Amino acid sequence: QVQLVESGGGLVQAGGSLRLSCAASGRTFSSSAMGWFRQAPGKEREFVARIRSAGGSTYYADSVKGRFTISRNNAKNAVYLQMNSLISDDTAVYYCAAASWGRWSPLPRDYDYWGQGTQVTVSS
Repeated sequence: QVQLVESGGGLVQAGGSLRLSCAASGRTFSSSAMGWFRQAPGKEREFVARIRSAGGSTYYADSVKGRFTISRNNAKNAVYLQMNSLISDDTAVYYCAAASWGRWSPLPRDYDYWGQGTQVTVSS
């Protein structure tokens, strides 16, 4: 079992940066791929970025590629999302999630554990 708590959201002007953190507890964190997702009002939850359990491979949605960076520190049981050059379309609730064992996927259904989310609002 994995428990996840996100932090670091807030209000930022377009062009600014935020760093989201996700604190994890549970024995299986270091063996799980981790993902960040987001959900804007009236829209479906969408994939943002994911990282393998050892942190060696990452993958991004086209909409954030080159602007966002996912990383993790297994010694600290944490995963991060550095968001730069923010635009208004990035406004959403951001969730971190732990993938089902062995899964390497952008689909929400392949993630077993979710945090409560943190709001990111980008003003133009």
